Amino acid sequence: MNILVTGANGQLGTSIRNAAQQTLDNYIFTDVDELDITSREAICNMVKKLKVDVIVNCAAYTNVDAAEENTDAANLLNNVAVENLATVASEVGATLIHISTDYVFGGDTHNTPYNEEHPTHPTGVYGRTKLAGEQAVLRSRCNHIIIRTAWLYSPYGKNFFKTMLSLTATRPQVNVVCDQVGTPTYAAHLAGAIVHIITSRQLHKQGTYHYSNQGVCSWYDFAHAIASLAHHTQCTVQPCSSSQYPSRVVRPSYSVLDKTHIISTFGINIPHWYDALCECFHAHNTQESI
Repeated sequence: MNILVTGANGQLGTSIRNAAQQTLDNYIFTDVDELDITSREAICNMVKKLKVDVIVNCAAYTNVDAAEENTDAANLLNNVAVENLATVASEVGATLIHISTDYVFGGDTHNTPYNEEHPTHPTGVYGRTKLAGEQAVLRSRCNHIIIRTAWLYSPYGKNFFKTMLSLTATRPQVNVVCDQVGTPTYAAHLAGAIVHIITSRQLHKQGTYHYSNQGVCSWYDFAHAIASLAHHTQCTVQPCSSSQYPSRVVRPSYSVLDKTHIISTFGINIPHWYDALCECFHAHNTQESI
């Protein structure tokens, strides 16, 4: 099969590139320089020329705070471009695997893992535009798999893992919020799940799914684990309240995702977040030594 990956230079796209190396399928990795997904014509031309069977959309406007000031840009990537991809997929009979987010929730008080049927209630531009993208996929009636994820990190690009490695190496103290709870997602594991779904030819099992690593932690817990594994003992990771970091965006205080549906449907094994973090450290150290 021919698989087109958009947003291929991001951390998930890079991780899919690594995961796909052992497969027999033909993966075509594109980013904005190769394919403008805001142009339906450009997508259609490429998909037809390359006879694409599956589109994996990793492209998104992910700066949650900046989205509040750049509504049009966020909507263009998170909604309009997704509608373009879904429409083309529907026209040619391709499957669209679209990556969404826990930010489609967040507007309600919750203390049990969100399943796929839980009512959505985004509180900011990022969450609203991502939800609009999901709805565009459903309207297109293309064969689709929507995967909502949360707290994505990897050795690549800019993310919480990389930021905490840098801060705890250079500062005597780092304050991290302890009243936002969720589960980190190691991009390599999500990429592996996506490649597994494609390789095992289970693309007909369309619908919306949740994927993050297992377990629950706060951002403080995650940062503390990162500093400990890095042996950055000279830095104190201090818990603090979200109120100490005012933001225009109300971030979810609880965004643990229920993974039961994706595990039972595709037979995927999902590691615990701490084990995943250890794997990421190994990958990061290997990358640094090259």
